[in-house]
Amino acid sequence: MFKVLLGVSRWNFLSLTVLTIALAAVTARYQGAEIQQLQLGLVLLLALCAHISVNAFNEYFDFRSGLDLLTSRTPFSGGSGTLPQQPAYAGVALLLALVTLLLVIGIGLYLTWQLGGKALWIGIPGVLLLYGYTQYLQRSPLLCLLAPGVGFGVLMFLGALWALGAQLTAGAGVIAVILLLLCSNLLLLNQFPDVEADRQVGRRHLPIVWGLVPSAKLFAAFYLLAYLLLALAVWFGLLPRFCLAMLLTLPVFLLLWQRINKALQHNADLVPALALNVLLVHLCPLLLLLALYWSNTATV
Repeated sequence: MFKVLLGVSRWNFLSLTVLTIALAAVTARYQGAEIQQLQLGLVLLLALCAHISVNAFNEYFDFRSGLDLLTSRTPFSGGSGTLPQQPAYAGVALLLALVTLLLVIGIGLYLTWQLGGKALWIGIPGVLLLYGYTQYLQRSPLLCLLAPGVGFGVLMFLGALWALGAQLTAGAGVIAVILLLLCSNLLLLNQFPDVEADRQVGRRHLPIVWGLVPSAKLFAAFYLLAYLLLALAVWFGLLPRFCLAMLLTLPVFLLLWQRINKALQHNADLVPALALNVLLVHLCPLLLLLALYWSNTATV
């Protein structure tokens, strides 16, 4: 049972949630906010429950639609394979999704009581995103593209920042957009190996509608835009100069782009590119986190 819960929760992908909340906490500290450990713990628990819920819903609905039987699984795409191997536990996956969703709602209502009714502008879209991502948003190329980025960059990062007592400043907004671009790119590339299977169950994400090569160009544009936004934010004083450390990942991006092109041109295995993309999506916010941690307190 425990192994099933770990599988459908996709526990190995939860590191990005922890990193996002840690970045929010360090950003709040950089602004001079006094972070309460209990509040930080609640925010982290809410974020982890949200990520587990959307993963479990995704596992359940993909199993029910038959998609899991059509995909060629990789460590980064095609589902965990838990339910096709143990179909009797499909109800457990749905129960995990619902329980964690209820925890998200409960903690969210408590934070709304603390912060005021405006917090619902983050909470309500967040709940709709958790439930609707697999069932509805994957039928719209634009919504499917932006949903992961909005979930992590806007709802999770900015929501955590607000709950921790920090200000939603222009610098924080830049970080949120960078996270949006990175996290949308993470899911975008992971869709490449599943195009034919996804098409059969009625999904209409960007690689299906545009094709792989145009989608890859947009993928590259998102990374370049993230680097450009960072440079401009430092230039205009919205972020400290130490944040330019994120530019150290440019060689990793160039290697990633080379591997994607090679895979598409020669119909080669995309797994090395998928792995490098996961690494890059983690490295960028980690370097921002370290840069803000070592910078002097200021308004960002």
